[in-house]
Amino acid sequence: MSSLEEPLGLDKLPSMSTIDRIQRFSSAACCPRVDNFNLGLGNCWIEGRSCSTSNSCNEDSEEYTEETFPWRRQRRDLSRGDTFSQKSMTMGRNSMKFGMIDNSFYTSDYQYSPQNNNNNVQDMAYKFMKGIPNFVKIVEVGPRDGLQNEKNIVPTDVKIELIHRLASSGLSVIEATSFVSPKWVPQLADAKDVMQAVHNLGGIRLPVLTPNLKGFEAAIAAGAREVAVFASASESFSKSNINCSIEESLVRYRAVTRAAKQLSIPVRGYVSCVVGCPVEGPIPPSKVAYVAKELYDMGCFEISLGDTIGVGTPGTVVPMLLAVMAVVPAEKLAVHFHDTYGQSLPNILVSLQMGISAVDSSVAGLGGCPYAKGASGNVATEDVVYMLNGLGVKTNVDLGKLMLAGEFIGKHLGRPSGSKTAVAFSRVTADASKI
Repeated sequence: MSSLEEPLGLDKLPSMSTIDRIQRFSSAACCPRVDNFNLGLGNCWIEGRSCSTSNSCNEDSEEYTEETFPWRRQRRDLSRGDTFSQKSMTMGRNSMKFGMIDNSFYTSDYQYSPQNNNNNVQDMAYKFMKGIPNFVKIVEVGPRDGLQNEKNIVPTDVKIELIHRLASSGLSVIEATSFVSPKWVPQLADAKDVMQAVHNLGGIRLPVLTPNLKGFEAAIAAGAREVAVFASASESFSKSNINCSIEESLVRYRAVTRAAKQLSIPVRGYVSCVVGCPVEGPIPPSKVAYVAKELYDMGCFEISLGDTIGVGTPGTVVPMLLAVMAVVPAEKLAVHFHDTYGQSLPNILVSLQMGISAVDSSVAGLGGCPYAKGASGNVATEDVVYMLNGLGVKTNVDLGKLMLAGEFIGKHLGRPSGSKTAVAFSRVTADASKI
């Protein structure tokens, strides 16, 4: 959940039926035009141009045009081993996006031989893995983004114990709490007590959310040494969620970053609704790029890109990342996916292939999605670590200890873990005990 001041409930949004949601975020919402340039992603997504459909994606900001986002200059060196295959760039409709499949397998003049087949498979595997970083930093958001969405208040001592357990698992960045008005987020009314209890954890970064200068000052007084600010790529979501426009929110955050700079306090930036908005529908990548660049220019050391309602797929995440990476270095970006439609892990994987090496996640999948009844929210940290382990990517996180932390908070919340990995391991353990 991405609220700064007040959790946004269904009662504050126009109703959106399941059919309407599917239509607004389906491929029909922005019909793609396939050519050698956009690889079938559609001009609406890539260049922010107008669609011919009723679900308009008209670009509001004329300042961010194709000239500002020089897509052709984003093409990588097409030498052997690069992630972007030249054949997939030129074969058009039959090509898999971004060189994941080489069309030479299907051409009529391809002569099969064990040696050729082996070389092509190795080449394809090399292209697939080349962009994936050796190490991924996981930003654990459960204690804040997860617990603030709970209906019942979690005791302060439980929050403190959860943070200690997460730290003992090897997580080096744990979002501890949020300094917002208790009137709007009563679940985090104990922010000062939590921060004072954990701020001396050795070697652990504990960022806290600060929606304005007042929140920043309260956080510093409680011992915070890193803060975060939260903007939106959707005008409607910004006004509904934090009661101000995008530009007004950026003015607030410039005041926070200036104050933080004077105290040498690092500031992390969040952008919500980077793929879709519950009110506006699909969000053009250029709008995301605009907000991300503003946060980066004001001094945010890292920008986390959040799919707040979890509607993203690799096909919509890739053009969004391309737009942002045109104006913010990839090493300054993180991704924050919600698992509403079960797309978080594939979205994370394609982000890693594009060079992103920081991922937000929540232990036990804490945090829901208020826009899709019964749907899950944040991707579970256990599932992310399990996938990264399988890819040979280092995280320095002990999966066993992490699952124990998830089990700990699950017992206090009175429900099983939202992590498929944790559930699977518990079943294996239970079955083994019967043997």
